[in-house]
Amino acid sequence: MIDVQQVSRYYGSFKAVDEISFSVNRGEIVGLLGPNGAGKTTTMRMITGFLGTSEGSIAVGGDPMSTDAKDLKRRIGYMPESAPLYGDMIVEDYLRYVAGVQGLDPETKVPRAAQTCGLIDVMHKNVGELSRGYRQRVGLAHALMHDPEILILDEPTSGLDPNQIIEVRNLIKEIGKTRTVIISTHILSEVEMLCGRVIIISRGKIVADSPTGELRARFGHGAAVSVSVSGPAGAELAAAVRDLPGVAAVSEPSEAEGLVSVVASAEGGAEIRPAIFSLVAKRGWVLYEMVLRQNSLEDVFRNLTSGGEA
Repeated sequence: MIDVQQVSRYYGSFKAVDEISFSVNRGEIVGLLGPNGAGKTTTMRMITGFLGTSEGSIAVGGDPMSTDAKDLKRRIGYMPESAPLYGDMIVEDYLRYVAGVQGLDPETKVPRAAQTCGLIDVMHKNVGELSRGYRQRVGLAHALMHDPEILILDEPTSGLDPNQIIEVRNLIKEIGKTRTVIISTHILSEVEMLCGRVIIISRGKIVADSPTGELRARFGHGAAVSVSVSGPAGAELAAAVRDLPGVAAVSEPSEAEGLVSVVASAEGGAEIRPAIFSLVAKRGWVLYEMVLRQNSLEDVFRNLTSGGEA
């Protein structure tokens, strides 16, 4: 559906996007993840045809995208982070205006978009009086008005409260059942909730492209085990755990309320808990807690984008 090949974008001498390549198939929900300034928004604007590429090519459905490719742009719906809405118009009038500008029949398109985006109860209100969550819904209805095959969303839940975030996420999931969706965000929980695949960009380059469920295994650095015992001194516990097979590193010990604690990092996918348990039993120490800490998406993100952008 979307094919990006060796694409770069310069702003003067600054290379905002650096030879990125990826493809998105029909029906995928893909998260485009990265720090602020990583090149996410620039990439999305090139995919929509709003910006041209400095180098490389973008194709939609096998047809090359360019800034004057009007037919291809009609296949794409785009909602920027701050949707440009007319606050002094009521919602229904605004959506009818959008339909008219696009040469569509407002009598059929506006009710459909309002129903899809949950706007029926606020159609009589001024856009400027709506909560940010509802304004995002209006922006989404705008992007969906011409029934695009591809939907591109830039920070769709930015600035929303927790209840509004859940509502907009559920709405995107439903829309994604029938469309290809690309979501640009730096909110990691967003990716896990919505996306089947993650592309991480750092300093204009793709540093990871993986199914969401496999991201930790592919790009993480193994799990860690936190253990708290009574009996040994901190240095004794750390040294004993460090000598166990499968242990890559051990943190500096900490002591509180009569307990000594360390965090042991495992090599690759090694399971080190049985060895730690046996060690504690053999030494006659008392085990109070042993917790497996799996790599989080935040850990992977930091590992891949460390030293990143401002």
